Amino acid sequence: MINIYKTDNGIISEIDTYESGSWVQLTTPTLEECDEISKRYNMDRDDVRAALDDEESSRISLEDDYTLILVDIPSAETRNNRNSYTTIPLGILITEEVIITVCSEETAVLRTFVDNRVREFSTKKQMRFTYQILYNVCMVYQSLLRSIDRKRTAIEERINENTEDVDLIDLHELESNLVYFATSLRANGVVLDRLTRYGRLRQYSEDQELLEDVIIENKQAIEMTQIYRDIINGTRELMSTVINNRLNNVMKYLAAITIVMSIPTIISGLWGMNVSGKWMPFSTIPFGFEIICVITVVICAVVMWVLHKRKML
Repeated sequence: MINIYKTDNGIISEIDTYESGSWVQLTTPTLEECDEISKRYNMDRDDVRAALDDEESSRISLEDDYTLILVDIPSAETRNNRNSYTTIPLGILITEEVIITVCSEETAVLRTFVDNRVREFSTKKQMRFTYQILYNVCMVYQSLLRSIDRKRTAIEERINENTEDVDLIDLHELESNLVYFATSLRANGVVLDRLTRYGRLRQYSEDQELLEDVIIENKQAIEMTQIYRDIINGTRELMSTVINNRLNNVMKYLAAITIVMSIPTIISGLWGMNVSGKWMPFSTIPFGFEIICVITVVICAVVMWVLHKRKML
């Protein structure tokens, strides 16, 4: 799908024709649409379709008539029946006339521009628009990182209640999200560093300041990712320790019960042997059975008291 937008006095509107100073947005474009754009602006079709390949890595390419910038942006997906995040490429093609964005799906990174929620946004200032897109990418990363940390906090709060194996699986999924984010953010950082060295792309001092802000925010997102990964590792180790400790307590409790229950078994086994009754204590006196039962109960009570003192019951 192709959408063309243009700003006028700070207000963005969708237009029907290709005009100079406009923004051409390609969302899940067909092969015919990519051919149309590549022929109109004298681009290599493979560069136009580069962002549609999920395996494409972040890079920047300077051609004669255009500049291609590929960065990874976060995207929601369902993995293992859970709502997770991954990263997909976003292509930005800059020409003398227009700026073109290519993505395999509709993304919140660009939606904010369509909804006119970005200040000082103009489709005519192509480099500033590009840096604003990259800045927005960092903001979306940071927002999702905070969401991941909130999910981790919710899991951690359930440790004292009823920790289950599914919580460990959820933590693993969160850590997988952070791995994707960390890899993509580092690759984006390489692209941003290269942007600072290409004099061909520098136009205004304000744009350079914005690029510096983007680099700072990207580094902050990388630091947040590493911090949250460390915290998740600590949370997972804590949960494993708690689960093992609860298992140990259960085993200790069962062992104590087994000890107590073995006493009546031993006594009943001794008095149940097939030998002459005259050699068995209390076998020839009145209330002998009751006396043996009382002795058994007393011994069990003493053993339980000892086990309780040793914190086994």
